[in-house]
Amino acid sequence: MNRTLYSLLLTGGLLLGAAAPALAQDDLLNELEKETTDPQRREVVQATFKGTHIVNSQSIETPGKGTLAFLIQHRFGTLNSGAYEFFGLDQAELRLSFEYGLSNRLALGVGRTKLGKTFDGFVKYRALQQSTGAGAMPVSLSLLASAAIVTTKFATVPGVEGRDASSRLAYTYQALLARKFSPSLSIQLMPTLIHRNYVDTDAEQNDVYALGGAIRQKVSKRIALTADYFYVLPGHTADTYRNAAGLGVDIETGGHVFQLHFTNSQGLIESQFVPQTSGNIWDGDIYFGFTVARNFTVKSNLK
Repeated sequence: MNRTLYSLLLTGGLLLGAAAPALAQDDLLNELEKETTDPQRREVVQATFKGTHIVNSQSIETPGKGTLAFLIQHRFGTLNSGAYEFFGLDQAELRLSFEYGLSNRLALGVGRTKLGKTFDGFVKYRALQQSTGAGAMPVSLSLLASAAIVTTKFATVPGVEGRDASSRLAYTYQALLARKFSPSLSIQLMPTLIHRNYVDTDAEQNDVYALGGAIRQKVSKRIALTADYFYVLPGHTADTYRNAAGLGVDIETGGHVFQLHFTNSQGLIESQFVPQTSGNIWDGDIYFGFTVARNFTVKSNLK
């Protein structure tokens, strides 16, 4: 009896010893599941747009803290330029720029565009971030302010006072308001003010107001369709120029995002494409281009 009792006690101990880790593991998994599914846990919505630019417009996104983004924006000539110009491929506008995240909310950027030999700089601040859970924020809001200066040489006319540096400046102010409705669909609105210190004719305005809209629809794990459009509010500029419109495809690859674009605007920065778009889409004034963005970690967040 003693040997039988000893065997029973030994077997029971082994079973309890094996069950204890399993129960502990189940408890841990239950806790993790509870944390990830807890509707009261506040989570910031990520990747409303995949890049800091959509087609013509900027998105609400900024590089992460300590991240340096290098962008190459290339835009060929119009498709209706004919075979002699290889349907626009013999002509091109180019912008090179750098964007740096001072924090996860604040970014600075500088760039240089071939059109007008223009230098520009901007600051973008993520004032609001869409979130879920307790105290959820339904939208994201980024504020953008930029300045651009044209450096092309102007012809001098005898007896006419030359243009000083301040007359070459233009400023952009935008509120970028966006919401990610699902993992596949994001929409952005962009109230915009362009101020130009100098305009050439009475057909233009120093202050141009516009309302922009953009959309991103993901169609696969690595591909998304994008579009943006800017409606210039009534005035001399709206009567003279056309609204900028663009359609694009985002392709995510290892380490960078490759964007293909079709648009009626040759300009690559807001002070160019919002008030100065002249292309008529229905006449074939469509520019093909692309943007390549590459991110580099300058300062790691890991301590």
